[in-house]
Amino acid sequence: MSEENERSDFIFGRNNVLEALRSGRQIDKIFVSETSGGSIGKIISTALEKKVPLIKLPPDKFKQKFSGQNHQGIAAQAAAADYAQLEDIFKLAELKHEPPFIIIADEIADPHNLGAIIRTAECFGAHGVIISKRRASGLTSSVAKAAGGALNFMPVVRVSNLPAAVEKIKKHGVWVYCCDMDGQKPYYQEKFEGAVALVVGSEGRGVSQLLKKRCDIVVSIPMRGQVSCLNASVAAAVVMQEIAKNR
Repeated sequence: MSEENERSDFIFGRNNVLEALRSGRQIDKIFVSETSGGSIGKIISTALEKKVPLIKLPPDKFKQKFSGQNHQGIAAQAAAADYAQLEDIFKLAELKHEPPFIIIADEIADPHNLGAIIRTAECFGAHGVIISKRRASGLTSSVAKAAGGALNFMPVVRVSNLPAAVEKIKKHGVWVYCCDMDGQKPYYQEKFEGAVALVVGSEGRGVSQLLKKRCDIVVSIPMRGQVSCLNASVAAAVVMQEIAKNR
């Protein structure tokens, strides 16, 4: 079952969704039927004000997606955990008296992959994970389950612009590495010293060109088998282990 169909993640009905937005509850995205009108406008304006992504669906697709629910043409997907701020990552590193170690997940849409990345990041001593608001999974219940409790300890920051977030962390002296198939050299030839961020892309698209251009170094994982790429969470784990070893 995909994370978007897990009913425990969703809030249905116009009043319920509006109250959730006003209360400050963490909302990943809002689905709206294209034929909805009336009070839906207030919800849309509030969502835009709070920078919550809106997804408009044709009425038949909306009805199919949320069949059996009293949705009134709207459904909000709530986060399973609160999101952190960028500053929280650096505060955690400072508290541990360690140089920052950050994971940046670029458009990881599969909740199991994202959960595994968060879990591995916590195991290898990272101080935070940064994810995108668009074309990516949020902190759904599937992510929380795959993370195996890591969300209780790992700050996860959700931003609308990953390249801009990279520029912000660079101002803290963080050296940003990208793991991609066209890397300049194998990951195990890098020292990964000091403050480090690792960018990992999705299996299908990899790391976006715009984000890759903001990275300092692009490394690769040499493949010797017939399959040309690893699962995103596995690739992330391979390089995270090397970073942890060098730290």
